[in-house]
Amino acid sequence: MIIWLASYPKNGNTWLRSLISAYYYTKDGIFLGDNHLKNVQQFPVKKYLESFDYDLSIPGDTSRLWVLAQEKINEDRKIKFFKTHNALVKLGNNDFTNRVNSLGGIYIVRDPRNVLDSMSRHFQIDHDKALEVMQDKKNFTYDFKKKKDYSDYQFISSWELNYQSWKNNNLLPIKFLKYEDLLSETFFVFKEIIEFINKLTNNKSGFSREKAKNAVNTTSFENLKKIEESNGFSESIISREEKKKIPFFHLGPKNNWQKNFDEEFIEKLNNIFKKNLIELGYK
Repeated sequence: MIIWLASYPKNGNTWLRSLISAYYYTKDGIFLGDNHLKNVQQFPVKKYLESFDYDLSIPGDTSRLWVLAQEKINEDRKIKFFKTHNALVKLGNNDFTNRVNSLGGIYIVRDPRNVLDSMSRHFQIDHDKALEVMQDKKNFTYDFKKKKDYSDYQFISSWELNYQSWKNNNLLPIKFLKYEDLLSETFFVFKEIIEFINKLTNNKSGFSREKAKNAVNTTSFENLKKIEESNGFSESIISREEKKKIPFFHLGPKNNWQKNFDEEFIEKLNNIFKKNLIELGYK
């Protein structure tokens, strides 16, 4: 069955996947980059839909195959982690997942004001456009490099509805966490994540403190940045203007919305996300 590592884009999913990969897919907890990260694949993507018929030119046609593809993935009856940015919702009559195929999930959320700046840089759009995208309830992603090919379609909705769909769901047990808490208390929050996973999977092996320490140390932002500088990183994208890769690990914990925007834009963001900021405890 599947355990989902879920988030809206640029909320800390890559760090979460790196920690999980280091702890569950190595002997010593030492993270070495893409070779370990590939143990946590993304869903939905084309590779898991290849045995089904669908119209790749129609956005969302693959949604009717989400559960069928998961059934096929689970034929070996093994526990798997999957990254997703998909909202935990129905698309038409199509469920994203169900209790038969999923054990539960871990959802990571981040201050939307910092998400906005990260999205702006990563997707090469200005702040106003990034804000528009984050508020778009019908938003979806796919492989933009392929024309009229929506085989990698993910329905992410708005930043607000994305996190609420996972946080408030009645379908699956979810460990809901804030990027900022994982940042300030990495070891202790990660220990809680491992304990949650072990309970879900009925894993009696317990918690390995040494392995968790190694995972935390080798997936620090500084180390991830060094790994990317030395070996590259598969999820970085090509700049449209300079035709070279934009570093995936840019500011990380140093990303500070108070320094990124002028006072007028900050006031605008605070008004738009007021309810969410209060709910999530962001000041």
